[in-house]
Order: sequence, then structure tokens, then C-alpha cells
Amino acid sequence: MKKRKTISLVLLIIAIVLSIAFLLKIDFPQGFEAYFKREYYNQFGPLAISIELLFASYYLLVGHKKTNFALALFGFTALLDPFFDQIGLFESIVPLYGTIVLSICALFCLWLAFKNIFKLKRISFIVALASFTLGCFIELFFNYF
Repeated sequence: MKKRKTISLVLLIIAIVLSIAFLLKIDFPQGFEAYFKREYYNQFGPLAISIELLFASYYLLVGHKKTNFALALFGFTALLDPFFDQIGLFESIVPLYGTIVLSICALFCLWLAFKNIFKLKRISFIVALASFTLGCFIELFFNYF
């Protein structure tokens, strides 16, 4: 129990710091028309990923039964961003420091989710596929559509 809470607090602190850093990088335009452009909404992609980490780490802290789904969703979303960037589907706007930190956290969270280290509800194949699909949709929504 103490290990779970320690890990979740570290992930929670990382999520809060990255959320603040990504929120400060968002450019709020002047004028009404700029809010309806795709470039404005693309800025929220990195923030959405860090908020996913925030929710996953909170679920881990309280030991919620959907923790492994949230960890897998974050993991897939965070890893798909640099993957889609590398294959040329879109150009990621996540800064390099964010990509490195989020990728490390994503790999760790995927390991936690699939190994079920803390004996929370085990993730099934359907739920894992759903988290991967939802992660793809989130990435494509903020960067491609």
C-alpha cells in the first residue's frame, strides 16, 4: 500500500508540473474568430496527455477499480504522440522534455497496468484494445482532425 501511494504521488507531481508547463505555453488569442481555428485547439494536446496522467495517478492513489484502464489509456496516448510524429502523420507540438518525461511515465504506467502489480482489477484484452483505440482517437483529434 505504501509503495502504491508513493508511486502515485510521484506520478501526480509529474502530472501537475507538466500540466502547468503545458498550460503556460498555450497562446490565448485576441479576437473571437481565432478561437475557432484548428491551430488554437491543437495547443491543448500536450495538456490533455498530462491531465490523463493526473487522473491515472489519482486513481492509483485511491486504488480505484478503473486504475489499470486509466494507466493504459495514458500510456498508449503518450506513446502514440511521438510514434505518429516519427511516421510523419503529424508534427507533434509536445516539447522534447515533455516527450521524454511522458514516454518514460507511459512505459512505466503500461507496465503497471498490464502486470497488475497492486492487485487492482486486471485489465482484459477488450479493455486494453479500448484504451489503445481511445488513445489513438485522442491523439488524432488534437493533432490531425
